[in-house]
Amino acid sequence: MDNIIQFLIHWGITALSLWIASFIFHGISFSNKQSLLIAALMLGLSNAIIRPIVIWLTIPLTVLTFGVFLLVINALMMLLVSSMVAGFKVSGFWTAFFASIFIAVLSFCVGLFIFQTGDNPIIFPSHHGLTFAELKFYSCFT
Repeated sequence: MDNIIQFLIHWGITALSLWIASFIFHGISFSNKQSLLIAALMLGLSNAIIRPIVIWLTIPLTVLTFGVFLLVINALMMLLVSSMVAGFKVSGFWTAFFASIFIAVLSFCVGLFIFQTGDNPIIFPSHHGLTFAELKFYSCFT
């Protein structure tokens, strides 16, 4: 039962990230809530199944570009999902490229707060002079 709940939470986080990304990146749109939920599900499935195969096949290129090609793979996964889901549109490669970075960072930060446990607490730095907003931003990357 825990696995189903974790799956649903991850699906919700991905859907939320896609929805927010559609407001920031004008090249991303959804025709309705159903297309948003299906796109989030398909993005999760493509990242779990197709992405590892593509990464394995492009290891030399990934090594040659010091891992930057992984960002291209993320964008391609988003374009693949937009071609499969009716009602989910991504205008082009560069929109998918920057939106996939945004979605990954936002999903990571939201997941960090949701899946935080006593064994894995978020520790704020003890720097003096930082505002609360800076501490929240800093916690996403530490």
